[in-house]
Amino acid sequence: MFGRRNPHEAAAAALYVRTAEQARAPELFEACGIPDTLDGRFDALALHAALVIDRLRREPDGEAMAQAFFDAMFRHLDLTLREIGVQDLGVGRRIKIMAEGFHGRALAYREALAGGGEALGDVLRRNAYGGRSPDNDVQVERLEAYVRQLARQLAATTSAELTK
Repeated sequence: MFGRRNPHEAAAAALYVRTAEQARAPELFEACGIPDTLDGRFDALALHAALVIDRLRREPDGEAMAQAFFDAMFRHLDLTLREIGVQDLGVGRRIKIMAEGFHGRALAYREALAGGGEALGDVLRRNAYGGRSPDNDVQVERLEAYVRQLARQLAATTSAELTK
C-alpha cells in the first residue's frame, strides 16, 4: 500500500491487454495452424510478447517498461492458472517453466528476425505450435509473413502510440 508503484505499470498493463488480444486473433489458429489449446495459446502470446518487449527495449526507458510488461503478463498467467484449477503449490512451478520457455522463445525469435542463426520459419516451426508439428509448410509461411509484418508495424510505432 505504501510501497512505490512502478511508473510504467499502468501503461504496460494496457499494452499487455492489447497484445494478448492480438495473440488470440482467429487467423493465427485458422490460417497459420497454431493449435487452439492452452499450449498453443501460450505460444501465440509468447510470440507477440517477445516482439513487443524487443520493441519496448528500443525506448530510452525501455528496459523498465519491458520489465513492467513482462510482470503484467506473468501476473495474468498466474491468475489464469489459478482460474483453471491449478493448485496453489503447482502455480509457482508452472510459472517458472513458462518464464523459462518464454525467454528461450524470445531469444530465438530475436536472433532469427535479426538474420542470425536459424531461419525464422524453422524457429516458428519449433516454438509456435504448442509442442505439435504444423500441418503443412503453408501454415508456417503464413505465420512467418505475419510475424515479419508485425515486427515492421511495431518498429514503425511511436513511443506514444505504443504506451497509450
